Amino acid sequence: MRITVLGSGTSQGVPFIACNCAVCTSSDPRDKRTRPSILIDLGPRAASHESPIASAVRYVLVDTTPDLRQQCLVNHVDRVDAILFTHSHADHICGFDDIRRFNQLQQTSMPCYGDEETLADLRRMFSYVFTGPKQKGGGVPQVRTFVIGGPFTLGAAEVVPVPLLHGILPVLGFRVGAFAYLTDCNHIPDASWPLLDGVTTIVIDALRRRPHSTHFSVDEAVAVASRLGVDRAYFTHITHDLGHADTCAQLPRGVELAYDGLVIDV
Repeated sequence: MRITVLGSGTSQGVPFIACNCAVCTSSDPRDKRTRPSILIDLGPRAASHESPIASAVRYVLVDTTPDLRQQCLVNHVDRVDAILFTHSHADHICGFDDIRRFNQLQQTSMPCYGDEETLADLRRMFSYVFTGPKQKGGGVPQVRTFVIGGPFTLGAAEVVPVPLLHGILPVLGFRVGAFAYLTDCNHIPDASWPLLDGVTTIVIDALRRRPHSTHFSVDEAVAVASRLGVDRAYFTHITHDLGHADTCAQLPRGVELAYDGLVIDV
């Protein structure tokens, strides 16, 4: 399994608009951060008579950020077979319309998975996708939505939703095999810790060093990685407080900041 970090930045991206801080003006490309998203390559698709939709899946996108088009161009993403949504904040869904390019390339509708509230928000915010009349000649994403109610199978992999809290908002992380993606969170409920037993690699929210009401701080994310006993932890949803090189030099062994374009083999 291979994970590509498409975006590692906070909701405003880095650099911030009209900011001249050291990170926003940095020449290090790892300090240029688009909104948070990953692409999971599950490996060669395996045939299945039980679930044609699920078995046809290899490339799984997590969230459709406002930067999705550019992320796909930069990372040479030419196929997406399914999309998982963590929650419905703007920095995680506002690239939804760009799904239509993959409809055109693959000549099929896109399976989209999320909890009931997230899917309801998508239907409300992108009502033109879900309600008629449909414009003739295309130009509207074609999607199929599936409510996540527990673990499910995509391709040859089991996807385990991991309930998290983003402040007071329930959101989802996702575990696939020994890998877990835990963005936009500041609390892991007691019932969710067992779902992460045995993970070896995580990508986890670590906004900044100072505490925040809806995101893990660097120290809090380090503590989660330590409790899980992972081999590798990569921090995401990073704001402009954290320069890549300086921050990584101060982190424990096996822990580092993610960056746009990072490829992780698990």
